[in-house]
Amino acid sequence: MNETLKILESRRSCRKFIAGKLPSEEDLKTIIRAGTYAPSGMGRQPVKIIAVTNKELRDKISAENAKVMGKSADFDPFYGAPVILIVVADKSSPTYLYDGSLVMGNLMNAAESLGIANIWIHRAKEEFDSDFGKQILKDLGITGDFEGIGHVALGYADGASTAAAPRKDNVYWCR
Repeated sequence: MNETLKILESRRSCRKFIAGKLPSEEDLKTIIRAGTYAPSGMGRQPVKIIAVTNKELRDKISAENAKVMGKSADFDPFYGAPVILIVVADKSSPTYLYDGSLVMGNLMNAAESLGIANIWIHRAKEEFDSDFGKQILKDLGITGDFEGIGHVALGYADGASTAAAPRKDNVYWCR
């Protein structure tokens, strides 16, 4: 089996990260680059990736995400991951949601290929619909009508990953 297929079969969501142990900037750039090569409808590339390595901002985003969940601000929906890659997409593109989801997949699989644990965390839509998220976009100079697609929390796993659940028989051949 080739390396790409091995990664696709072995990647698991990580729910416990080693606190404060960040991947190298070189690895982060490699992961982000892989995200930028995700397919997009008609090659529009309507997706932006916000790389958060600043702990103060990371913790504010975590608190906002917890608020959306209905949890207290001290709850960490990112499981202690020190890095968050946030995917937002321009809603003027008819395929923005699919394009953003493909970027998320590329980011997670690229991270796995480098030995960096990861997990897709939801509620980015609600975050970036709020004044909190809109201010982040404004501070970064991102203009337009963007929707949060998801967060990829990254870091190093604190413990071994679990085995894959058996795959369901969800394939129907039309021959």
